[in-house]
Amino acid sequence: MEDKIKSGYLYDFYGELLTERQRSVYEMSINEDLSLSEIADTLSISRQAVHDIIKRCDHQLQEYEDKLHLVDKFMNIREDVLKINKLTSSEPGKDTLAEISRLSTLILEEL
Repeated sequence: MEDKIKSGYLYDFYGELLTERQRSVYEMSINEDLSLSEIADTLSISRQAVHDIIKRCDHQLQEYEDKLHLVDKFMNIREDVLKINKLTSSEPGKDTLAEISRLSTLILEEL
């Protein structure tokens, strides 16, 4: 998964666990795609401080994911739902229904 997209997912799932200051800097970096200089100018802090905050946030968010695996579970469920949608877009046969049943069981297990 691309780093920016992965960072976005990690932030969506665990961002509320960051401090208000960390959230502000991280949102400017990830959501608004501002450079270190732009963020530093906006907040009247150094580029190095912005860099450190972003790195600390990346590390914290990844630690949460390593322990809780919420993003991984979400991505697995998303993939299974996409497969089900694809299977149901055609005329379902016996094999198709069995595959849908298998995928829905996997989704329930992930929850």
